[in-house]
Amino acid sequence: MPKLIGYARVSTKAQDADRQIQDLLAAGVRRDDLYIDHGQSGALAKRPGLDKALTALHPDDTLIITTLDRLGRSTQKMLDLAQELRERNIGLRVLNLGGGDVDTKAPMGAMVFTVMAALAQMELEIKRERINDSVTKRRTTGSDLGGRRPTFTESQIRTAAKLIQAGEPATQVAKDMGMSRATLYRRINASNLEERAGSHE
Repeated sequence: MPKLIGYARVSTKAQDADRQIQDLLAAGVRRDDLYIDHGQSGALAKRPGLDKALTALHPDDTLIITTLDRLGRSTQKMLDLAQELRERNIGLRVLNLGGGDVDTKAPMGAMVFTVMAALAQMELEIKRERINDSVTKRRTTGSDLGGRRPTFTESQIRTAAKLIQAGEPATQVAKDMGMSRATLYRRINASNLEERAGSHE
């Protein structure tokens, strides 16, 4: 008789899978057929709970998850897994995919799964690009990654240089000014170059 195998995952050990478990039980999964990964990232290739769930599945069974991101974060891995299940004659059911219950055993469900998996990956890539762009822009302008960089006069930069020459730790001077040690040295070098250029005019 075909079985329903449930899989739940939480990314950190501090989180609990209670809500996922409740949803899976409500979908008809027996508690003995529930497999859970605690503190496992969706980006990891191997997850013990998922591996056990896949081993427990037989032809005509169905793997049930609550949301698509429980399965993984890579579109290709999700689609590879769905294809592997299909080849084993095993269904994949997502309880909340695009606001509805999707079962890959049905042709429409298979199509919706493919589209939603691609959209999920695209959204992740867009977020990653935005974060990388933001960090790159801040680094380029010498900003602290925690916020906007305060502006300092050439006099303040020269004073900082004198403090370092007098024996003050460069790391502490930079910290007091709200910038990294590397940024402070860049500002000091730039200030020295400007002074030299001015002396030759």
